[in-house]
Amino acid sequence: MITKNERRIKIKTRVRGKVHGSPERPRLSVYRSNKQIYAQVIDDISGTTLASASSLKIEDKLPKKEIAAKVGEMIAQNAKEAGIETVAFDRNGYLYHGRIKELADAARKGGLKF
Repeated sequence: MITKNERRIKIKTRVRGKVHGSPERPRLSVYRSNKQIYAQVIDDISGTTLASASSLKIEDKLPKKEIAAKVGEMIAQNAKEAGIETVAFDRNGYLYHGRIKELADAARKGGLKF
């Protein structure tokens, strides 16, 4: 029986075979731990991170979904400052539900297109 983490890694490799970041349309990668959530805008061709945001900078005591939404707004703002309009969303093997969905919706509301 495979564990939850092994299943996620298997899905992640399958998704990464299809989702690539370019300078014109970089990849928005999301990582979720039990306590924090992180987002990066990555150009895979040069291997550089163009913008990033995480819940480490948020001091408020809020539910995890609301924190994820704030991180989505922050990554959209940071990407806009870096001159990025459209991205390819990489959910990193996580289900598009809960915190991942909140982050993606907030990033769309912030002006990112994907």
